[in-house]
Amino acid sequence: MLAQFIQEQRKKRTLTQEFLASSLNISRPTYMQIEQGTRDITLTEAKKLAEVFDIQFDNFLHEQEDALPMVNIELEKKGLRAVKDEIRISVPQKNLKKFKEVVLYILSKVGSKPNVGETVLYKLLYFIDFDYYEKFEEQLIGATYIKNHYGPTPIEFKTIIEIMEEKGELEPVKSSYFQHEQKKYLPRRSPDLSVLTAQEKEHIDEVLARLSDKNAKELSDYSHGDIPWLTAEPGTRLSYESVFYRDEKYSMRHYDDKL
Repeated sequence: MLAQFIQEQRKKRTLTQEFLASSLNISRPTYMQIEQGTRDITLTEAKKLAEVFDIQFDNFLHEQEDALPMVNIELEKKGLRAVKDEIRISVPQKNLKKFKEVVLYILSKVGSKPNVGETVLYKLLYFIDFDYYEKFEEQLIGATYIKNHYGPTPIEFKTIIEIMEEKGELEPVKSSYFQHEQKKYLPRRSPDLSVLTAQEKEHIDEVLARLSDKNAKELSDYSHGDIPWLTAEPGTRLSYESVFYRDEKYSMRHYDDKL
């Protein structure tokens, strides 16, 4: 049933009903009717949801989870279910291990801070990736981020974290932060720093020193002022190239305006 498929895709990407309703230019009650199957979805709305979920339109209509051009990554079969032998992920194959090690490194450095839950982790990864691209004009992780209601969201995160959980590399835990429930992750092994250059590690340390004390709302609000988020449509990918148009508040480089 398409309504159930839409609900599953929304929850998998941790998107809110309010966010998708806004993306479709309809009210939340009207969107809820789509998920409940009591209102037919229009062609325009279906195309927009397929774009937000990053699923080819024909596959979306057939309730098939087949994302747009992504990299097939062959995972280690040891300890994984057969269905995980091949998973479509947006991260370039050469950067999959780096993604995992960067997550473990972040957790080893600041994961014990009470404010560092999943949402904060999203934003730290975003600024690590986009700040690095602006400074050095090359990708560090190269993850794909979409414009979510709460700020930039790495769409590969859930899949990669699930793989790491199954391999015993980290453990999810629920905690409370100022009476708000949050999801945290505990690292179960040390990061392999051999996948990071000295320049990359120094950059990550700088971002963590600058931003890791901020809570989820502060980081979300801060990310909402950044050009990549401001120039993207709701639910669409953020452009790495847009970092070169940042203002002084966010820019990591000094640009010479002289001709």
